[in-house]
Amino acid sequence: MDAVIGYLLHANLLTVKVSINFDNTYARLPERFYARLAPASLRVPKLIRVNRGLAESLSISRDWLESEEGVAMLSGNQAPEGAEPIAQAYAGHQFGGFVPQLGDGRALLLGEIVDTKGDRFDLQLKGSGRTPFSRQGDGKSALGPVIREYIVSEAMAALGVPTTRALAAVASGENVLRAEGSLPGGVFTRIAASHIRVGTFQYYYARNDLEGTRLLADYVIARHYPEAADSSNPYSALIGSVAKAQADLIAQWMSLGFIHGVMNTDNMAVSGETIDYGPCAFMDAFHPQCVFSSIDRGARYAWGNQPDIGLWNLTRFAETLLPLLSENTKEAKSLAESALSQFSDRFADQYIGGFRTKLGLPSSAPVTLIQDSLDLLASEKIDFTLFFRRLTQVAGGDSHQDLSVLFPEEEVFEKWFSNWRKEADPGNRYSEMRLANPILIPRNHRIEQAIQAAYRGDYSLFHRLVDALANPFDEQTEYEDLESPPLPEEVVHETFCGT
Repeated sequence: MDAVIGYLLHANLLTVKVSINFDNTYARLPERFYARLAPASLRVPKLIRVNRGLAESLSISRDWLESEEGVAMLSGNQAPEGAEPIAQAYAGHQFGGFVPQLGDGRALLLGEIVDTKGDRFDLQLKGSGRTPFSRQGDGKSALGPVIREYIVSEAMAALGVPTTRALAAVASGENVLRAEGSLPGGVFTRIAASHIRVGTFQYYYARNDLEGTRLLADYVIARHYPEAADSSNPYSALIGSVAKAQADLIAQWMSLGFIHGVMNTDNMAVSGETIDYGPCAFMDAFHPQCVFSSIDRGARYAWGNQPDIGLWNLTRFAETLLPLLSENTKEAKSLAESALSQFSDRFADQYIGGFRTKLGLPSSAPVTLIQDSLDLLASEKIDFTLFFRRLTQVAGGDSHQDLSVLFPEEEVFEKWFSNWRKEADPGNRYSEMRLANPILIPRNHRIEQAIQAAYRGDYSLFHRLVDALANPFDEQTEYEDLESPPLPEEVVHETFCGT
């Protein structure tokens, strides 16, 4: 540790003593797994928000995080004692094309924290400056992506979706140059179960580094899927475990109308958490081929394509482990295919179960009613969240009038509603429906409004959104305006990658 502290001091990064329980296991892997370096210092960083509840669960002093020294850490100007800043190496398929070296181009893993339950989490800065993986980038972040990731990741956590978390947002006090022009910068502090991606495995596989692949696989098993170690073939069990975690995750995304937007293999965490909220979005009007990402011109990552892309990514993951599965190529492929087969069945069960709950359908109701319902929403261009919100109110005893007014074709709606009434069991499933159908989601136009206000130095909309979305299933009269879909002039047609 003394050597590390000495390195950091040499790199002009000050260290500060604070009680953070660091235990940096990834930094103990061979140094070809990462690059050690210090984040770029900022002259006048300003704290925007600290996630006090998350800080408490991590046993980090909330008051310290909001102090001058805490802000210095959150902006990258100081490293706490025990931190070992590293930029992780990884590769990835981006829109189907393989890039053999990507890595943390604007992020640094400060270290790992063990929380009050004994669980391990990464503490990472995003937007902290150039790294050896930055390529032509500046390693910085505009303030907009910081605001977006804070809002959406915390909303996802409140919705019960596995996700990375927001610990803090800081305004850098400096501008960054992007396609839109010169924009205020920011630094985001992210907490994750880990930052290991499918692309991390691809990095070593592309280099024929079998030892590196084995070390990484053993590390992931020990950190995320220890039960796989007891299997007759731990690496096959690892593929199956990651496949099931991704099946569960993507089914949850789809039940909420969420579109990740950039499901490249370097944006799929093997932990099963949602990671990297770049051009993500929640749908307003439903359509299975809905896309928001400005860079997804072929609709590769549309809402309805996400399960297929998930399996495609997992297949790339399994490819990296073939040499570990068996020395016999045919047997290795058979083991990989068997492990991957768990994805489709698991996804179907979770997807159907999720929409049965959202619609208040018993197991005896025909599965076709789910697709019929989604087809209706698509053909009538109905707001996804508002439809399920009002359907839940009907299940709670309200008149279906408020639901029917969403539909331009009353006859079409009444035919569907009659069929739903015949098959559904809303009275007995009202409580379940309430927990499956949020009242509030981070709507795209509200996020955009918060971002634009933040660029003007006004964070009130940002704070209001974060506060409201902390309880997405609760009736909150003070936030009723946030339930509304966008007006025509407020519709967000495109979302953008933070880089």
